[in-house]
Amino acid sequence: MSPLRRRLMFGVPLALAVAGGEGFYILLRRMQAQDYDPHALPSPLIGKRPPAFALPGAAGMQGFSNADIAAPPKPMLVNWFASWCVPCAEEAAMLGKLAARGLTIWGIAYEDDAADLARFLASNGNPYKRIAADQQGTTAINWGVYGVPETYFIDRNGIVRWRYAGALTDDVVASTLNPLLEKYA
Repeated sequence: MSPLRRRLMFGVPLALAVAGGEGFYILLRRMQAQDYDPHALPSPLIGKRPPAFALPGAAGMQGFSNADIAAPPKPMLVNWFASWCVPCAEEAAMLGKLAARGLTIWGIAYEDDAADLARFLASNGNPYKRIAADQQGTTAINWGVYGVPETYFIDRNGIVRWRYAGALTDDVVASTLNPLLEKYA
């Protein structure tokens, strides 16, 4: 075996281990400083209007398009969800509480079956004023949806002000959503 090949055989794995260790160390330091939130994924929609879309209704409810959320009468949430999504079922109670407080929530069922969706809503409640169906997932791609559940806060001017990837919890609502509702009320 040549000396160069021997160096590569030992050097490359060592370099990869050092780089991985450094990345892990940085992640741990950010977590310790509470500067790391895995749900805070960047979104190109923040400060912009949602992309053009028109989706049919689902679960016997009216669908909607970007024109319908261009200037809502009050701030609202657009929540991406699916019947097959376990965190979506966990989030359902929180969405019900928010809807009971008077917050408008429109849902987009992501790549879901109509019968499964109906069972999901019957079992977990329906906090949505409208539900649209994104059967092909194309609209989700255009919005930059990473997965479900994912929630977008839209202000009165139809501008996306916040996006949360994951199930909404009491902590998220108290620390982030409530201040947004006060600011954009």
